[in-house]
Amino acid sequence: MFKKYLPFAVILLAAVPALAAPEQETASPRPARSATSGLMRYDANKDGFVDRTEWTEGQEARFKQLDTDKDGKLSKDEMFARTPSAAGNVLPSDRQLERQDAFFRRVDRDRDGFVSKAEFMAQADRNFARCDADKDGRINTAECRQALRRQPVDRARQER
Repeated sequence: MFKKYLPFAVILLAAVPALAAPEQETASPRPARSATSGLMRYDANKDGFVDRTEWTEGQEARFKQLDTDKDGKLSKDEMFARTPSAAGNVLPSDRQLERQDAFFRRVDRDRDGFVSKAEFMAQADRNFARCDADKDGRINTAECRQALRRQPVDRARQER
């Protein structure tokens, strides 16, 4: 079910890997993730929710982590880099590569071939807003899972 939302969710899922897909039995079981490996790792005050400030600080740290050449912008390779030695990492399928390309183009609003910190943070803001279904200014894993099940807003409106 989540696969059709992958283009929207790639950045969100980069920040929230625990929400990437529902748990499924596979031929090669994935290592169990702790609660701090996904969205809740941004819960600095450990109250069970990630508020907008925690989210923003976490996303700024994520941008800094992804910007491996420290030039203040993300190439497509930096944005979707995977550590080959990490357990469970496999090369993306052709379909995943297509989705990554489409998502990168959508986030790269000025079409310069890079995602600036401003573009990255604007996408992070849209992701937070989408997850914050009850508009209380804080999110948790359950609320984000529910948001990913909802139909995304019209893409033409979303890309303005």
